[in-house]
Amino acid sequence: MPACKINTDVNQPVAIEILLPDSGRVEVTDTFRPSGLALNGFGDSVRAQLFWYSLDTTLAVLDSTTGVSLAAAIGSGRLQARTGTLFSNPQVVSILARLDSIRAAGPTRDTVFVTPVPPDTGVDTLSDSLQVQAYAFGGVAPSGRRVIFTATVFPGSGPVVTLSPRDTVLTDPSGIAVTQVRLHRTGTVPDSVVVTATMAHVNGMPVNGSPLTFVVEFRP
Repeated sequence: MPACKINTDVNQPVAIEILLPDSGRVEVTDTFRPSGLALNGFGDSVRAQLFWYSLDTTLAVLDSTTGVSLAAAIGSGRLQARTGTLFSNPQVVSILARLDSIRAAGPTRDTVFVTPVPPDTGVDTLSDSLQVQAYAFGGVAPSGRRVIFTATVFPGSGPVVTLSPRDTVLTDPSGIAVTQVRLHRTGTVPDSVVVTATMAHVNGMPVNGSPLTFVVEFRP
């Protein structure tokens, strides 16, 4: 985002653009390195030494010349860069609870008895809930964190299944994410559906316990 202070010499830095990794999201105790560019009045980048500052105690700048920073506490922190007397607009860093692990919050196997119905009637069948419990360090419930569910059908051709409400679910205020297997009654009934649940840290590293595996069997 450009700085708000403008230099009248268009060949000199007139704005500072800051880019934050992972859309400005980081887990507490992680370090990250922002990047920044000084721009002249034509919008071109120019050579300029940037110095970095934190405006909040939740965020600690470890190296003012590189911007390497530590997420010190859950919440949000503002990061600012300067070159000469030109300052960038403060950029907000969202500091999330550090994920610890995930486990199943209920049975990992389910048997669904499919009642006979005329084909192509649009009558669907739902499995029981497949529940994932996420944990974070410090006893914090990791709310609003993404769990990705993937369904594999056996045999692989014919039956149509989807995940309800969707294949990507955010954890609730208790840290739980729930989905169900929906069998669309427009084809043959599968023998089983294997559902994997994966969760990752903001930096993309898998969380302990990921992936989890659920098996849903269909019986006449």
